[in-house]
Amino acid sequence: MKMQRTTEDIPPHLCRYLIQQDPSLYTPIDQACWRFILKLSQAFFEKNAHQIYLNGLRETGISVEKIPLIEEMDECLRKFNWRAVSVSGFIPPAAFMEFLSLGILPIACDMRKLEHIAYTPAPDIVHEAAGHAPIIADPEYSEYLRSYGEISKKAISSIEDLHVYEAIRHLSEMKEDPNSTPDDITRAQEALNLAIHSVTYTSEATLLARMGWWTFEYGLIEGTSQSQIYGAGLLSSLSEGFHFLDQNVKKIPFSIDCTELAYDITRPQPQLFVAPDFHTLRKALIELENQMAFRKGGIESLEKALRCKTVTTTVMDSGAQISGILKKIRRNQIGEPIYLNFDGPTQISFEDQEIPGQGVEYHRSGFGTPLVEITETLLQRWQNHQGIHSSVQLSSGVRIEGIFLKSIQYRGQTVLISFQNCTVSYDGEILFHPNWGTYDMICGKKVVSVFGGPADRENFKTPQSSSISSTPRQKSNLTPSNEPLSRLYQEVRMIRERPRLLESDAFRLKNIHLELEERYPTDWLLRFELLEILVTHQIQPEWGAALKNTLKDISHHSPEKAELIQRGVSLLKSSL
Repeated sequence: MKMQRTTEDIPPHLCRYLIQQDPSLYTPIDQACWRFILKLSQAFFEKNAHQIYLNGLRETGISVEKIPLIEEMDECLRKFNWRAVSVSGFIPPAAFMEFLSLGILPIACDMRKLEHIAYTPAPDIVHEAAGHAPIIADPEYSEYLRSYGEISKKAISSIEDLHVYEAIRHLSEMKEDPNSTPDDITRAQEALNLAIHSVTYTSEATLLARMGWWTFEYGLIEGTSQSQIYGAGLLSSLSEGFHFLDQNVKKIPFSIDCTELAYDITRPQPQLFVAPDFHTLRKALIELENQMAFRKGGIESLEKALRCKTVTTTVMDSGAQISGILKKIRRNQIGEPIYLNFDGPTQISFEDQEIPGQGVEYHRSGFGTPLVEITETLLQRWQNHQGIHSSVQLSSGVRIEGIFLKSIQYRGQTVLISFQNCTVSYDGEILFHPNWGTYDMICGKKVVSVFGGPADRENFKTPQSSSISSTPRQKSNLTPSNEPLSRLYQEVRMIRERPRLLESDAFRLKNIHLELEERYPTDWLLRFELLEILVTHQIQPEWGAALKNTLKDISHHSPEKAELIQRGVSLLKSSL
C-alpha cells in the first residue's frame, strides 16, 4: 500500500506522525457503529447544524454506509485548498496546529468502540472526518481554522501543559483500548486529575486551546430560529450533540472572554458559546494574537518563556533567533534584560533556518548571550584586533575579554560574533569561561518576538523531540472475545445490502437472532440492524416480537442505550 500523495508536500518533522490507513482493520462492528452514527446525525443535524453540514459531508467524500478512505477525502478537500492525512490517535498539539496552518486536516484513523458510540474523548475518524471536515466547505470557517493553526503553532506552551496532554492522551487510549481493564482506566483518570490540579498558571497555548475548544470543537452559530452546531465535538457526538438545546446547557454570546473558561474533556460541557458568524471568530482570534509574546516581544514575552520551561524562540532585532529553554534573565538596575541564559540543547537561526554549525549538537549544554547593539565602530575594533586578545565592556556592564574569531552576517546585519579564549563576566560573576570552548555571541539589542517551539523545527533534533511515546499505528477493535460477534455483524451487513431478501436470508436472520439471545444478551446494535431489515422489508416473523422485547429490556437497564435505540427506531418509522 502506498502512502498518500500529500506527504511529499509535508515537512519531514511532521511526517513522523503519519500512518497508512488500513481499511481491513475496521471490523464489521466498527462499520455498523459508523453507519448508525451517520444515519442519526444526518437526520438530526439537517435542522440543527450549520447549513453547510449536509452538503459538506458529501463534498468531502463522506458517506453513511462505510467508514471513509482518507485518501479519497484528501482528493475532495483539495477543492477547498485543503488536504487530509492519516494519523493515529492523539498527536502533540503543536504538530496538530502546524498541520492546520498548512491547510492539512490530520484525521485519526482509529474507530471508537461500540461501548463509546455516543461519545469518546479520544480522536477518532468519526470526530475528525464527520465532525471537522464538512464545515471546511465554508470558506470563512476554513480561513479561520487555518489562521488558528498558524497562530497557535507560535503559542508558548508550558511544561505543565505537556503533562496534561500526556495524561489526556493516556486516558483516551485506555478508554478506547479493547484490552484495557477498569483499573487501567481508573489509574489513568487519577493521573489526569493530578496533572490538571498541578497546573499553576494559564499559558498562551492553554488560551488558544480554550478558544479552539469553544469554537471549532464545541461552537454554536446563530441560525434563523435557533442556534446551530458547527463544532466537531458536537457534530460527532450522539449524546452532547443531541442535547445542545437543553435548558441546562447555558448559551453565552461568543467573545474573546471564552479563553477565560476552562473545560473538561471527559465530561459534557455545561455551557456553549454562540457566535453570530464565522467572521466574529476571526476578529476574536486577532484580538488574542495581539496579546501574544510573538507579537509583543520585550521583557514581558521573555518572562513568559522563562516561566514555561519549554523550548521557545527568542528573536532579536538583528533577525537572529535563539531556540532553547530560557533559564535565566539578567537585568540592569531599571529591569531591562541584559543577558540571557538557555538551558540544554540550543539552536541559533536566521529566518527560521539554522545557521550552519549553530545547532543543538554544537550548543548541547546550553547557551548564553548579552543583549547588545553591535555598532560599525565596535565591530571594526574587533576586526582590527583579530588574533589579538582584547577587552570590551558593553554599555550594559557585561565585559568580554578574548580573541575575535569571526562574524556572521545575513542581509547586511551582523547576527553572530565568535571569540576564542574568551571570558565573559558581569558584576564580578563569570558568565563564560575560556575552558568552555568558543564563545558565540548573538547580536541584537532588543527582543522583538518570542514564540513557542524552535525556529528551524526540521533541524532541532534532541532525544526528546525526535522520539514519540509510541510507534504510530492504527489500532483495531477486534479481540478474541468479540470476533464471533463481529462475524454475525458481517453476515447481517451482507444480507442488508442485497437488493431483495431471499428465503435463505430470512432463515439465517432467525438463527442470528437466536445466537444473539443465547450468547450476546446485551448487544443492542446488531438487534437494531435486524429490526431495520424487518421494518424495511415489512416482514413480521415469529421471532420479531422477541427481538423487540429484548431491545426494550436492554433499554430499561441503560438510559444511554435506551436513548440511542429510541432515536434509531423513530428514524426507522419516519423513513417508511
